[in-house]
Amino acid sequence: MPKPDGGLIRENNLQYYAGAQIIYTPVAATTVYNFTFNTKLVLGSTTSYAPTDPNYIQNNFKIFTSPNGINNYTEFITAYTLTYVQDGTNITSRITLGAGQPAGTYVKIQLKEGAVEDNYGSYEYIKLNDIINNFIVGYVGQDKLIPRVNRTDVIFHAKRGLQEFSYDTLKSIKSQELTVPDNLSLVIPQDYVNYVKLSYVDGNGVKHTIYPTQLTSSPYYTPVQDKSGKPIQDNFSDNVEGTSLTNERWQAANPNNITGFYPTNTDNPLLFMYDWWGEPGGAFGFYGQRYGGDPVNMQINGWFNIDERRGTFNFSSDLSGKLIILEYISDGLAYDLDSKIPKLAEEAMYQHLLYSIMSTRRDTAAIAPQYKRQRYAALRNAKIRLSNIKLDEIVQVMRNKSKWIKR
Repeated sequence: MPKPDGGLIRENNLQYYAGAQIIYTPVAATTVYNFTFNTKLVLGSTTSYAPTDPNYIQNNFKIFTSPNGINNYTEFITAYTLTYVQDGTNITSRITLGAGQPAGTYVKIQLKEGAVEDNYGSYEYIKLNDIINNFIVGYVGQDKLIPRVNRTDVIFHAKRGLQEFSYDTLKSIKSQELTVPDNLSLVIPQDYVNYVKLSYVDGNGVKHTIYPTQLTSSPYYTPVQDKSGKPIQDNFSDNVEGTSLTNERWQAANPNNITGFYPTNTDNPLLFMYDWWGEPGGAFGFYGQRYGGDPVNMQINGWFNIDERRGTFNFSSDLSGKLIILEYISDGLAYDLDSKIPKLAEEAMYQHLLYSIMSTRRDTAAIAPQYKRQRYAALRNAKIRLSNIKLDEIVQVMRNKSKWIKR
């Protein structure tokens, strides 16, 4: 592949795929080395170059030296410092070694596995900070649409735009793989805004949708009452809170009593006979009669509900110990200006900023509707692009509509 030559790609193949960069030392006693990863090098502390430092594990890289650049690489664990050099929108990580290296020494930075993986696929995104810088260059200044604007105003509207886009346009879905514990509750993720889907994973790795339940709910307040039904107060005049009996009963409930599902031997000749299922003297009495049941409840994947007060997902008892995948969306602002936007939606973000600034100014509010239309058109195009519909996939779906499934 081509080497970086001044375009948007700064990393060579070794940096991108292996997370490594090697610099040759041409002059003796060299101490300063500049590394051009897209990933910002991070030290846990000023002394975490030493493996004995408690913050060493927080470093996202290691330094190695070699006399020939082929083998005999040894980790550099003596003193060095890390600083950053800003070059436009690019940041270069500068390592200054405490001891100068002999001429001919090869100095290698190796990113840790997590840092390497975080960089994969990064070219399809543009950082919010770059969106802000590009907008100011392209739209703000003399003889441009916006003569002047405070950078803080652009940052505000950019953040608001990213929030709105994240909900129904960008669909930046995050996911976590978790195991349902014995208490049947999982804490809502730190950057959670709304769930997309919850599924449990079977032994083949196949997902099965877990449905939200309307059969129960988690009460926000559970005040302790006296015999007359009035809430009891503590020494600070606040209501005494007890545990939720609703949650306790739901967690202890047998879902089969709701779904009517009772596993049995399908080879049993009595399976479909009335005596087996219907009569009180049968093997299961009246259990299992699904006639008249609500189809919403006639499923065996389990249920969940959200406890807003405790900030947890609560699950039905049949999901205890199961592996689940929680898919959810955030607002894109959990990590400040390092938030990323798909390049397919870049133009929509510029149009959003233009309309938002124009509509909040007295001298341009009257012409803002035309920029609103441009924003709408750009946002629609972004949605179409991000829908990622391919012609071959549409053809496959259409073919399947006329295909019989035979046993």
